[in-house]
Amino acid sequence: MALVSATEMLQKAKAGHYAVGQFNINNLEWTKAILLTAQENNSPVILGVSEGAGKYMGGYHVVVGMVKGMLQDLNITVPVAIHLDHGTFEGCYKCIEAGFSSIMFDGSHYPIEENVAKTTQLVKDAHEKGISIEAEVGAIGGEEDGVVGMGECADPDECKMIADLGVDFLAAGIGNIHGKYPANWKGLSFETLDAVQRKTGDLPLVLHGGTGIPADMIKKAISLGVAKINVNTECQLSFAAATRKYIEEGKDQQGKGFDPRKLLAPGFQAIKDTVKEKMELFGSVGKA
Repeated sequence: MALVSATEMLQKAKAGHYAVGQFNINNLEWTKAILLTAQENNSPVILGVSEGAGKYMGGYHVVVGMVKGMLQDLNITVPVAIHLDHGTFEGCYKCIEAGFSSIMFDGSHYPIEENVAKTTQLVKDAHEKGISIEAEVGAIGGEEDGVVGMGECADPDECKMIADLGVDFLAAGIGNIHGKYPANWKGLSFETLDAVQRKTGDLPLVLHGGTGIPADMIKKAISLGVAKINVNTECQLSFAAATRKYIEEGKDQQGKGFDPRKLLAPGFQAIKDTVKEKMELFGSVGKA
C-alpha cells in the first residue's frame, strides 16, 4: 500500500471516538517493528520523524525510501502516513519535496500573526500535493530536538484562527509535555481541551507527549476530540532497557563480538510490545 495523508484516518478516528498513534521512528528496527505491529493489529498508523531523526537516518529521501520499501516488501496493507514532527517552516518544504505524506508546522513559538501567515502558505502548498498538515497553538512542555516549550495552555480563540486556515488537524497545548512527566505534574487541562473542541468543531485534535499520561486521562482526551496521540519517549525507554539487559547478560557469542541483529532483537520486540499496548489503549486496533 502506498503512503497516505493522515487526513482521512484522523477524521474517521474522531468520528469513531478513538485515536491513531503516531510513533516516532529513529532507525530501521523501529520502523519495521511499528509497521509490523500496525499490520498485525489491523490499525492505521502514523510514523513521526523529527528533523533531528531525519538527519540522523541520512536525510528525508532516505527515510521515505526506507518506509516505501518496507511497505512493499513486508506487504503492509494498513493505512500508513509518514509525518514530519515539530517541523520548521524550511523543514516542512524539504519534507514536501522528499515525498512525506504529512507534515507538522510548529509555529507555536512565533507571535500568532506570524504563525498564521506561515501556516497559511504551508496549507496551500501542502494541499496542492495532497499532503496533510498539522499546526500547533500553545507550546508543548519539555524539549524535543531542541524545541523547548513550557507547557502553556493554548488560547481557544487562537486555535480557531489556525483551524480556520484549513489545517487538517491541530495540536493544542493542554498542559502536556514531551519526555517523562514529573511527580508534581498537574495533569491535562480538560477545560482547555473542551473549549478548543467547541471552537474548532469536527477538526481532529492532537495530543503530544503521550508517554506517561494515565489511561483514564487518555480516554477522556479522546472523548473530547483527540484523534492522534504521539508516543516517542516510551519507545525509547523500552528499547534502551531491553538492549541494556541483553548486554548485561553477557550474550556476546563467547567473546567473538555482538551480532548486531541479535543485539537489537530484544529492543525490536520491546518496541512491538509498547506499540501494541498503545494501540489497544487508543482504540485503533481493527480500525484500518
